[in-house]
Amino acid sequence: MTIIAVPRPSRKAMNPDRPTNCLVLAQVRHLQQAECRLPVKYRSEIYAHAIRTEGEAARYIREVTEAIHKAHGEAAAKRTRAAGARRGRPKVKTKSRKARKSK
Repeated sequence: MTIIAVPRPSRKAMNPDRPTNCLVLAQVRHLQQAECRLPVKYRSEIYAHAIRTEGEAARYIREVTEAIHKAHGEAAAKRTRAAGARRGRPKVKTKSRKARKSK
């Protein structure tokens, strides 16, 4: 297999004060829609429409992505606990329909 050398990005590649481009703003809007579906305790305090720089966008994207992961993790744990509680419960025996009708 041939190894392809990838050059390091220049120091100017990440400039937190640079204005965001349309692609990053589209990602911010997409994450804003996803954030609206999260429970209130996971939502960020950042007003997405005020994001103008790459640094602000990066901070918002990081916070919302982490919140989505936390919400998903807690929901999965809750489902696991609920499934475990259902499995551990003893079954209650009831009379069959035939036995109930014969009385």
